[in-house]
Amino acid sequence: MVKLKIVLINPLIPQNTGNIARLCAANDFDLHLIGKLGFSLEDKQLKRAGLDYWEYVKLFRHDSFEDFLNNENEYVNLPFNFFVFTKKANKDLFEIRFKDGDALVFGPEDNGFSSDFLQKYNIHTVKIPMQAANVRSLNLSSAVAISSYEALRQIKNSGII
Repeated sequence: MVKLKIVLINPLIPQNTGNIARLCAANDFDLHLIGKLGFSLEDKQLKRAGLDYWEYVKLFRHDSFEDFLNNENEYVNLPFNFFVFTKKANKDLFEIRFKDGDALVFGPEDNGFSSDFLQKYNIHTVKIPMQAANVRSLNLSSAVAISSYEALRQIKNSGII
């Protein structure tokens, strides 16, 4: 079974996080929520979006992205790749080669990642290509679904699992 880590930094919209939690439950992916959330984990809209799948979500909380990296390296005892999804990346999703255990990292819905964060993790940035220039960005839960299923497709087709 493919194990991916879905990482949301400062998510703001409970319905997006609920939809992502449901996707994680359906695929046995770990869901990592980092930093300040724009809602309570008891939020009715969050619970409704995740339906009755919350008991199947492997949910982890971290104070910062650095805490996540440190905790995962201790917990997993393996190096793992992480990919920071941003429209400001040079590489696109289809240029990346995903492996079992990788982390897909997404920023807040309003402004995305800070320029300092993107500069620090520049070599890890990746974008989801869009054909129309008039669309600013994709919905967070759509972006997570697109990228996680591309990673899942690649890993399953690699013959490693």
